[in-house]
Amino acid sequence: MRDTHFPSTALADFLAAAVAAARAGGEVIRTGALRRAALEIERKKPNDFVSEVDKASERSILDLLSRRFPTHAFQAEESGASGTSDYVWLIDPLDGTTNFLHGFPHYCVSIALQHKEAVIVGVVYDPVQERMFTAMRGGGAWLNGERLRVAARSGLSEAILGTGFPANDWTLLDPYLSAFRELTQRCAGMRRPGAAALDLAFVAAGWMDGFWETNLNAWDVGAGSLLVREAGGAVSDFSGGSNYLVGRQIAAGAVGVHRELVQVLVQTDGLIS
Repeated sequence: MRDTHFPSTALADFLAAAVAAARAGGEVIRTGALRRAALEIERKKPNDFVSEVDKASERSILDLLSRRFPTHAFQAEESGASGTSDYVWLIDPLDGTTNFLHGFPHYCVSIALQHKEAVIVGVVYDPVQERMFTAMRGGGAWLNGERLRVAARSGLSEAILGTGFPANDWTLLDPYLSAFRELTQRCAGMRRPGAAALDLAFVAAGWMDGFWETNLNAWDVGAGSLLVREAGGAVSDFSGGSNYLVGRQIAAGAVGVHRELVQVLVQTDGLIS
């Protein structure tokens, strides 16, 4: 069922703009990859880097979307928040910067449009493989025009889970490792590719069965969370609630996998604040 608050034409217009902006950002990334060794790099904090490519990609995205929707607000990783509106674009111009800087081919552009409390449009673009993951609220999740569905796994025992280490907040490391230890013994395998938005897109495509990570921001999970939901999966914070956009933690996956994943996370001391 389509969201009754938004005509399909309006959602399609938002999505088309997001796709165009993601392609513009992706082109900046592809060009930057050709001169990777010469890029200017800043360290924002331990294990958290930003390059001139991140900033240039973000500028290209913001330029396109702000001209198309001048009354909308923006929340972007590098430039922060701007504007006041019920419509807020959540932008990660290069998710997986460390991967990009090392030539590890797992990084992406992530763009989502949030209206009030709900994400209504999401795009994750992989410029390496030219994979365009798209979703509109109520309109399904798609990869280059092909419909996506989450995997059919019913629980953790045969599931491959994706995750991300709390690389720049060491206070989270011990409870994270406790959950990691338990989940590793209960699932078929754990993967840590290093770009949360693209990892969530992989869950929507059924290539991973679930995903969990803490210390994240809205621009990391906005688009990916909608992809998973529209592909028939479940998304929550670690306690099973709906605070994943601002609560800095997310659990996602096929419904049965998500249910058992949350059961482990909620029982891990110190993981949920």
